[in-house]
Amino acid sequence: MKKILLTFLILAIIASLVGFVVYSKIWGANVNNTKPEHIITIDEGSDIETLSEQLFNNEVILDKENFAQVAKWMKYDKNIKPGRFTAKAGWSNRELISKLRSGNQNPVSITFNSLRTIEELSGRITRNLQLDSLSFLKYITASETLNKYDRTRDNILSLFTPNTYEAYWNTSKEDLVSRMKKETDKFWNDTRLEKAKKLNLTKEQVYTLASIVEKETLVKAEKPRIAGVYLNRLRKGILLQADPTVVFAVGDFEIRRVLNKHLEIDSPYNTYKYAGLPPGPIFMPDIGTIDAVLDPEKHDYIFFCAKPDNSGLHAFAINNSGHAINANKYRNWLNQRGIKK
Repeated sequence: MKKILLTFLILAIIASLVGFVVYSKIWGANVNNTKPEHIITIDEGSDIETLSEQLFNNEVILDKENFAQVAKWMKYDKNIKPGRFTAKAGWSNRELISKLRSGNQNPVSITFNSLRTIEELSGRITRNLQLDSLSFLKYITASETLNKYDRTRDNILSLFTPNTYEAYWNTSKEDLVSRMKKETDKFWNDTRLEKAKKLNLTKEQVYTLASIVEKETLVKAEKPRIAGVYLNRLRKGILLQADPTVVFAVGDFEIRRVLNKHLEIDSPYNTYKYAGLPPGPIFMPDIGTIDAVLDPEKHDYIFFCAKPDNSGLHAFAINNSGHAINANKYRNWLNQRGIKK
């Protein structure tokens, strides 16, 4: 009888120890507490061994063997979902695996503005995503994509309205561009579309004109007036003669002074040579600048020139003689400061 009781006691102790070990593996803290939260990114096709090693090497978990074991108990090894997740310090394996298994990702922020080219856009928009910037660039410049969204390589930038958006880390390039199209359609509401129509411009042309205004002035109050100048020139059939378009055509964005040699470049972006708007934007304008074009100041000015006081403001003129006076003042000011190019 004593032997039976002893055997029972030993088995009970063993069972308790096993139970404690199992409980500890499942419920014991395994997420490192070195910081409040850990970011976890899981690639498509990851297996549990690779993921366990990744989490351990990135100092997310303390024990990779326990994590892998509990993952198998919870059948997570058969259903590993890619994405970007956050794990809180002190979580158990069960808590961590439950979060990963749910596929409930934490979105990332995508912010883009103040960009010149689609190459810059591709680098910025994919910065916090799994997407490769080169593959994104190839996609948005592919003829199939351009046809789908009724854009050209020159004006595809107009499909992207500058702002901050949220997306999942592993979103596809197709889904991302589709999302940006929806956001841009939302921006171009009936009110804005009606304003563009009254200006006899498409929304892509408004975006392009806004990109020129954006590069002409940093002063918010001047933007509607400068927009008015260019709209007056368009209506009168006068060359825009916008220096920022020449800088874009030359491709040297360090130019501080546009010279006669720059004006000779043969490019559809050279508005000293070619009438009307250039084929696409030369910069990504902010929303306020787009609205400044849609709500331009009504006046008779057809010229403007930077003031010779480093204020960033401009002097406006209604005729060539008035502009010549303003331009000479500014030219002399540049010469006095040794600004030759």
